[in-house]
Amino acid sequence: MPALPHARGPVSTAVLDVLAGRAASADLPTRPDADPWGDDLQLALYCCYELHYRSFDGVADDLEWDPDLLRLRGHLEDRFLDAVRAEVAGGDDVEAAVDALLVEPTEGTGPSWHLARDGERWQLDEYVTHRSIYHLKEADPQAWVIPRLDGVHGRAKASLMTVEHDEFGAGRADRVHARIYADMMAGLGLDTGYGAYLDVAPAATLATINIMSLFGLHRRWRGASVGQFALIEITSPPGSARLVSAIERLGLPAEVTAFYAEHVEADAVHEQLVRRELIAGLLEREPELAADVVLGIQASTLVEDRMADEIVAAWSAGQSSLLRSSGPSVSSGPSVPSAA
Repeated sequence: MPALPHARGPVSTAVLDVLAGRAASADLPTRPDADPWGDDLQLALYCCYELHYRSFDGVADDLEWDPDLLRLRGHLEDRFLDAVRAEVAGGDDVEAAVDALLVEPTEGTGPSWHLARDGERWQLDEYVTHRSIYHLKEADPQAWVIPRLDGVHGRAKASLMTVEHDEFGAGRADRVHARIYADMMAGLGLDTGYGAYLDVAPAATLATINIMSLFGLHRRWRGASVGQFALIEITSPPGSARLVSAIERLGLPAEVTAFYAEHVEADAVHEQLVRRELIAGLLEREPELAADVVLGIQASTLVEDRMADEIVAAWSAGQSSLLRSSGPSVSSGPSVPSAA
């Protein structure tokens, strides 16, 4: 279990004090006015959500359902989701939203494009570090939606379970995607511990995971969770192919490419399942969820784009895209911090 991270402001301080047993949950702020995109709110929200995953070392298990923590979490979720909805177009045209995901630019600007063209080894290490916050729990946030799908008329549930079965190794522990990602990290000399790099993950990175947890943990947002899952599965293959090219260009061992090579192949199949069975099956039974599916796609696109822009902007300035901390080294590049 990971250690508790360091606080980044008054809200995350209050949450972490409760988790560490230094304060009572009754003392938590009720409606703090925190920046929805800032480090303080995103870290506090991430820590609240982590109680529903593997939690943190030394944190009491019964805090998972502490009413004061849940009340604060609900307020932080409202602020975050309001900020997201203010920046997306909305609508209920699912077909148009999905079709937009299928359009690949001829020359993109995101991290995978940068790494494939001329990215340096330290930048690859940083990108893998950013993504480790999610990929070491890959497919867990989407698992929350399973019991919220119709099992009697199970078209959506069956297709989701088919994809999740692959994500969790199709019955083979050594093929679980989180395990393959950890193997890649080990090949790069990075710390493979779950949550090892939480202290250096900036708000934009945490937001990409928090949006998954927000949609996944609320039955109300089951349609948005399906939309978010669709975004991952549809857009993953081309980006993964670029990352394979980047790793090969840097002359790294073949085993380092295994994770992204797996996603080039598997997610090409998953894309068809998600489009033709999961989304179609969900809307066949619950057509009123169309706007939520669109929201899931748009919200996840927004947070992914924000993270990508921040990473590439830092690299273009010759700077690290990670926060500064102390502990095991992330990489040896210029101005690159180490992880907690």
